[in-house]
Amino acid sequence: MPVEFIGFVGNHAGSESLAAEGAPLDLDYVETLAKAQEQGGFDRVLLAFHSNSPESLLVAQHVAAHTHRLGLMIAHRPGFNAPSIVARQLATLDHISRGRTAVHIITGGNDQELKADGDYLTKAQRYARANEYLDILRAEWTSDEPFDYRGAYYRVDGAHSQIKPFDRGRGIPVYFGGASDEAIEVAGRHADIYALWGESLAQVDELLNRVREAARIHRRSPRFSLSLRPIIADTEEAAWDKARRILERARALRGDRAYTPPQNAGSQRLLEAAAKGERIDQRLWTGIAALTGAQGNSTALVGTPEQVSEAMLDYYDLGISTFLIRGFDPLVDAIDYGRELLPRVHAKVAERERTTQLSAGLASA
Repeated sequence: MPVEFIGFVGNHAGSESLAAEGAPLDLDYVETLAKAQEQGGFDRVLLAFHSNSPESLLVAQHVAAHTHRLGLMIAHRPGFNAPSIVARQLATLDHISRGRTAVHIITGGNDQELKADGDYLTKAQRYARANEYLDILRAEWTSDEPFDYRGAYYRVDGAHSQIKPFDRGRGIPVYFGGASDEAIEVAGRHADIYALWGESLAQVDELLNRVREAARIHRRSPRFSLSLRPIIADTEEAAWDKARRILERARALRGDRAYTPPQNAGSQRLLEAAAKGERIDQRLWTGIAALTGAQGNSTALVGTPEQVSEAMLDYYDLGISTFLIRGFDPLVDAIDYGRELLPRVHAKVAERERTTQLSAGLASA
C-alpha cells in the first residue's frame, strides 16, 4: 500500500504559536509555501476553508498556476453553492491543473461560524444535505445523459455537465471527515479517502473499523488519511524542548482567552485523548489540542525524524495510507519534512511492502 503526503498552504504566515503576518491573502507566501512543498516531495496540499477566509477554490487555482506536479485538496462546504455548479467548477479546475484536483468535503463543526454564512441547519441536517450534494456531484461527473434528482434539500431536472474530470476513470477524489454517526454514514457511501485527526492508536483503530463497516454496506473500500503536526529535531530531548517552546508561545499569543467547548465529535475525541495525558503512545503530544480546544489538526508526533517516521508506520500498519502534515512554523517545517521525514517514511513503507510480498511468496510456494 503506497503512502501519500498532503501538506498545507495557508493564506498567510502564522499558526497557533506564530503571530499572523501579511495580508489576509499573501500571494507571495502562498506561492513560496506551495513550491517548497512541491520540491519537498509532497503529493498534494490542503487549501482550507472558513467562513471569513479567502475562497479556497480560487486560491487553489492560483497554486495550480504556480506549480507543475503538486496536487490540490480543496476544502469545500456543501450547502452554500449549487452542487451542479460546483461539480463543473471542480471539473474545470481539474482540466486546468491537468488532473491535480481533489475535494475535501467539510460540513462544519461550529454552529455559530456557519451562521456567519447564513446556515442554520442542525448537524444531522447538514450531513443529510451533504449526502445529497455528493450524489449530484458524482452524477454530474459520471453521467453521459441528463439526469433528474429529487431530495429533501436539492432538486434538479435535466442536469448535465459537458465537462467531466480530467481522467474519468480516476475521477476527482473525494476526501471526507467527521467522527459522528451521521458523518460516518455519509463517509461510508461517498468517501474515497476518509480523513481523521491525529488520535491515539487505539482511537484510530476503532474509528477506521467503524468507517470500514459503514462502507462495506455500499461495497466500497475507502482509503484513510491521518492529520498530524510533526515536531522534529536532531535529538529526542531537543524535539520535546521544541514542543514545550511551541506551547509557551501559543499560550502567550492566546493570553487568557478560554476556548469554547467544541461541538464536533472529532475535536471532542482529541480532547478525550488529551485528558488522558499530554503524551500518549510514546510520541503523540496533545499540548496544543488541550490549549485550544482541539480546533482542527492540533496533535503532534514528537521526536527525531527517525522516531517520528517509526511512529507514523504504526498508524500505517492500522491502515493509514495518507498523512496530512503541517508544522507550527509552516514554511520552515515543510522544508524540514521534505528533507528529513518524507524520505524516511517512503523507505520504511517500501521495506514493509517488500517484506509482505516476500512473505506472501513463501506462503504460496
